[in-house]
Amino acid sequence: MKIALIGYGKMGHAIERIASRRGHQIVCTIDTGEDEKFDSPEFIDADVAIEFTMPSAAVANYRRALGKGIKVVSGTTGWTSALPEVKEIIENTGGTLFWSSNFSIGVNIFMKINAYAASLMSRFGQYIPAMKEIHHIHKLDHPSGTAITLAETIISNHQPTTGWTEAADGDTVDNGIIPISHERTGEVPGTHIVSWTSPVDTVTLEHRAFSRDGFALGAVVAAEWLNENPAEKGLIGMEKLLD
Repeated sequence: MKIALIGYGKMGHAIERIASRRGHQIVCTIDTGEDEKFDSPEFIDADVAIEFTMPSAAVANYRRALGKGIKVVSGTTGWTSALPEVKEIIENTGGTLFWSSNFSIGVNIFMKINAYAASLMSRFGQYIPAMKEIHHIHKLDHPSGTAITLAETIISNHQPTTGWTEAADGDTVDNGIIPISHERTGEVPGTHIVSWTSPVDTVTLEHRAFSRDGFALGAVVAAEWLNENPAEKGLIGMEKLLD
């Protein structure tokens, strides 16, 4: 499979390493200030582009790649306020965007457990949910896309909960609102903690990534899945791959 990388930082290099191990060819890399490469023969020859950049760049990257007829796998978060625009781009180009707030297989298992726990906790009103996410200092958006996905899953499965808000550790929030705190420190790849606290105890669910390799592997697997399923079109997420 021929892969173009949009974003050639630490994640891009991790994807390159893992994709090469799995027998794929990186035919083009595009980093900040290299937008002219979207018009290059190497990019247009790619089977799929894998995009990990910044929230401010993601939508334009989708527009350029999908406009060239290239399928995109993207793990960039923080852009979803522009989701209607992205859906319009997909519809107008007839393209395919495989997007996930987190491509780690472990995180997606964690999300399934989170959904079940939220449903179970609906029967025990004394338990109140809260969340914390910890990432490296280079991650600018907060809460993380994964944290937002986890919170929305709780809201869908836990009847007393109706929304979420950013809050510092220990802040008081309105009933029915999940407080999400964040921390940016060092080179932490990603930690997500969901806690359910009652007057007498706390139940804690946690996923802790050891490196970027889990995210990179999931993105490459998603690209392989797209390449093997050419009939799949539109906006696709990890749930389809896992199912």
